Amino acid sequence: MSKLTSTLPATPDDAELEALPAPAHADKAVLRFSCPEFTTLCPRTGQPDFAHLVIDYNPKASILESKSLKLFLASFRNHADFHEATTLLVASRIEACIHPRWLRIGGYWFPRGGIPIDIFYQSSPPPPDLWIPPQGVSPYQPRTQTLS
Repeated sequence: MSKLTSTLPATPDDAELEALPAPAHADKAVLRFSCPEFTTLCPRTGQPDFAHLVIDYNPKASILESKSLKLFLASFRNHADFHEATTLLVASRIEACIHPRWLRIGGYWFPRGGIPIDIFYQSSPPPPDLWIPPQGVSPYQPRTQTLS
């Protein structure tokens, strides 16, 4: 059995995002991270909240190191905050780390109290001539029940 080589940060404040040098021509690319099992806590009830986060960005000189992003996102598991604040905190930390030319985050939150909440953030208009695919996350669809 292998040993764990990374320790999960206790809070987002304890997590360190890392930057790597951007490869050649990265300024012409959109880089995407998708986190379909993002978890945090409701600040009112302490119950878990779940979201599908899609992070798109156009880098300048740096790109996000994926392992540090995974640990950062996982550090929210014991963090209690509202959906809006959580989504915007992810955006602000990424911006502070890599200073992208453009950043977009879609936070597709599963229902709380019967209401799904989706949070969308974009740092600025996207650079011209940049192909940006749709995020591909469908709006929440409730289950349908078929009685036989």
